[in-house]
Amino acid sequence: MSRHHTNLIRALFHDPPPHNLHWRDVESLLKHVGATLEPISGARLRVTLGRVEDILHRPHGGDEIDRQSVLHVRAFLGRAGVTPAAYEAGDAAG
Repeated sequence: MSRHHTNLIRALFHDPPPHNLHWRDVESLLKHVGATLEPISGARLRVTLGRVEDILHRPHGGDEIDRQSVLHVRAFLGRAGVTPAAYEAGDAAG
């Protein structure tokens, strides 16, 4: 379990959502917990983690993800059972 990933997952689930998270860090976290990322078209990615699948969008014109994207990633991780508590307990790491 990486301290960087631990801090990132805490930030993703923090309210209000942060506005300074970088896509490359989110992508690294998704891969770390076992998600597969498949480019679909343009900035769209099919992300699969366990039996949960969703479409995420890479940010345009920079690397920081907006508030709506943070909420989307948070919801996806929550549906897949990856929460700060589960991650820190070791139940969510791939």
